[in-house]
Amino acid sequence: MSRRSLSPATRPAAVALLLAGVLVAAGCSRGDTHHEPGTGHEVATGSVPPATDVPDRGANGSDAGTTVEIAVRDGRVTPAPGRVEVGLGGRVVLLVTSDTADELHVHGYDESAHLPAGEPVELAFTADRAGVFDVETHGSGLVVTQLMVR
Repeated sequence: MSRRSLSPATRPAAVALLLAGVLVAAGCSRGDTHHEPGTGHEVATGSVPPATDVPDRGANGSDAGTTVEIAVRDGRVTPAPGRVEVGLGGRVVLLVTSDTADELHVHGYDESAHLPAGEPVELAFTADRAGVFDVETHGSGLVVTQLMVR
């Protein structure tokens, strides 16, 4: 079988088609985690179903922050892990109750809290970095939600 070369006129179209195929294939991945270059922040990518979040409204009706209530029982997260959107500079309050002692950690923010068994814990911080960040328990290794900060 002989090898054929592309003519100079068709090379740009072939390269564009190949690049489009690579980008489509890369976009089909789900739930990958990578480090954001130059920041040292771990960022999760991919499609995740939405989570339940409760925006707190200030006295004037403005968005004063986002409160997310999460329970961990028998190795399951309620509500099911999803993605919570938060405005850059917004206040985030995570209210977490676990039936076993564990450690809660917000990747990219290095925020953490000890979770005593059966006791609700509040972890509050300002979302001052843009990206998508996993919130997980370290002992059980469960992703409890993701924060999308824009």
